[in-house]
Amino acid sequence: MPAPVFGLAPEWLLSRGRPVADALVLSHPEQHERLRLACPAAAPTAVLAGDPCFDRVLAARPLRERFRRALGVRPGQRLVLLNSTWNSDSLFGDGAEDGGGGGGDVVAALLGRIADEFPVDEFRFAAVLHPNIWHGHGPGQIRAWLDRARRAGLTPVDPLKGWRQALLAADAVIGDHGSVTYYAAALGTPVLLASAPLDALDPDAPISSFMREAPKLDPGAPLAPQLAELVRRHRPLPGPAGFTTSVPGESAVRLRRLFYSMMREPEPDRPASLTPLPLPDHETAPVTVPLLVRSRVLGPGEVAISRWAGSRPATGPKDGGELHVAVHEDTRDVDRLDLADVVFRDGAPDDPRFGSPSAWTSEVLRRHRDCALAAYVTGPSACVVRMRGEEPLRLTAVPATGAEDVRATDPAAYASALYSWLVADGPDAATARARLARVVADGLVLRTGDRVQRVRVSALVPPDPGS
Repeated sequence: MPAPVFGLAPEWLLSRGRPVADALVLSHPEQHERLRLACPAAAPTAVLAGDPCFDRVLAARPLRERFRRALGVRPGQRLVLLNSTWNSDSLFGDGAEDGGGGGGDVVAALLGRIADEFPVDEFRFAAVLHPNIWHGHGPGQIRAWLDRARRAGLTPVDPLKGWRQALLAADAVIGDHGSVTYYAAALGTPVLLASAPLDALDPDAPISSFMREAPKLDPGAPLAPQLAELVRRHRPLPGPAGFTTSVPGESAVRLRRLFYSMMREPEPDRPASLTPLPLPDHETAPVTVPLLVRSRVLGPGEVAISRWAGSRPATGPKDGGELHVAVHEDTRDVDRLDLADVVFRDGAPDDPRFGSPSAWTSEVLRRHRDCALAAYVTGPSACVVRMRGEEPLRLTAVPATGAEDVRATDPAAYASALYSWLVADGPDAATARARLARVVADGLVLRTGDRVQRVRVSALVPPDPGS
């Protein structure tokens, strides 16, 4: 005997053979046909009223860049969203009840590989976990499981208030059979299925068809090439967009009409509308695990770097390069601070706790004798740095021609690029000083992935109060 269809079977819809609801809201005629077959007694209560949740998402599409900025995504970065529903065969589940298609705790393996396979300046990751996961395990346990990934830059998204905005902001989704994954596909976002338990789904439901057709994650293969191939070959499947709602943009009108008809009251004469999606709080998501930085000098004042938060980062350029370690001052790996070539932090330039960026950089170099450069990030496109034995400098992003947004790269990466340029010919102080004079005169060119960021290098004039 086939398993009952979740949400459409008599167990959910009838009491003593009679419908428990006066009206059962459906988003698509396809659902009405499945309802008629699964529970004929409830079929007369069906009302086609669309999907208000999806309508809010569609209405907020023009705000995508704002949502990306709220999540700390910089221009040129790709945001990958991990999404899991709540049962054992989900992406976040342990696979205890699956028959081979469940999650099998895939997410635990993914979180460790993300840091090893993706440079932090080119990719951002966020996670939307079903509210039942947070409720069932407790926020403390979830934060403990995600702790290392959070310190490597992962942003856990509020499962009630922020998931729609994160979905709009995402460039790709790694998910399972939950509704958020299906909404992503309906938006045309590339989706990679890490869990697809077909035996847990109604075989006639549109999501089952989607699960059969969508690209699948190979958990044993490197993740980065799979994501690159997913994006390169992506062609939106027509099913999710067509079956999510048959009346896009009409749910507010249809639902209000239904509610007032049930109350036997006239509708207000003002237009029916849905509450717009709010702009989330800004998420800085600082990376506080030690960063391994691979650098390559390409020419005078031009440096290519990639920064990795993993313990076994992907290999660097085949034509060589140098390595150094950059560590956030707030790292929990405090023993690494004394081994760091670059120590950095971010904060307001007038934060009295640090005296000033100049005072902080001086203090850091005194405290960590092997550190060669200290960098205080003062905003989204600037930082103050100090090389050992030198006066503080200000590094500021130069906007590309016609561009208004200069947040293309984390300013802490400017500091690593400057360090790499200054020590490219060895530790000789006179050589480093000459190279420093050159970038002060001509500026610095930083390459991260396929992005180019020009950086102005200037003296800290007027000096801040701590200099």
